[in-house]
Amino acid sequence: MAGMVVHKGNVAAMNRVNVDTDQIIPKQFLKRIERTGFGQFLFFDWRFNADGTDNEKFELNQPHNNNASILVANQNFGCGSSREHAPWALQDYGFQVIIAPNFADIFYNNCVKNGILAIQLPEEKVNELLEKADEGVYELTVDLKQQNISDDQGFTAEFTIDPYWKEMLLNGWDEVSVTLKYEEAITNFEKQRAL
Repeated sequence: MAGMVVHKGNVAAMNRVNVDTDQIIPKQFLKRIERTGFGQFLFFDWRFNADGTDNEKFELNQPHNNNASILVANQNFGCGSSREHAPWALQDYGFQVIIAPNFADIFYNNCVKNGILAIQLPEEKVNELLEKADEGVYELTVDLKQQNISDDQGFTAEFTIDPYWKEMLLNGWDEVSVTLKYEEAITNFEKQRAL
């Protein structure tokens, strides 16, 4: 994974509450064994009509949301089942940051474990971002190192993140990467154990 210090990107607004993981990535697409390729199925039942054409009313299909890498959502984003495929689909689609008033706990952990910065902000700040992003092309700068968010219109907000997850995201590490930092010690232990 690539590390993240500062991310600047276009924002897509999803002003819906209780968006569950089955809407993020429907169950019929969970048969893949890779972590990639899920972006094409993101929000499938909302993004596409029954005949496979784009649903022009869906948020991500609006022209100003093209190439968005920051998703601003509403309450309880990522609720439902614990499928790790949900952050895989969001990341594969292009989202690197998700901002909401709160997240389902397992979904939040799955995001940060897979390199997506999930930020919880007070509801009034999220509502402000939802309004700005709904008006047209809107860009935010997210500084993970300084733990703040800003735009060029005067919006600023600070956020908190567990120091462990912050270090992981800054360095682009996953839990396997952290384990591999001790590869030499593990190898030496195994050699001694074999004797």
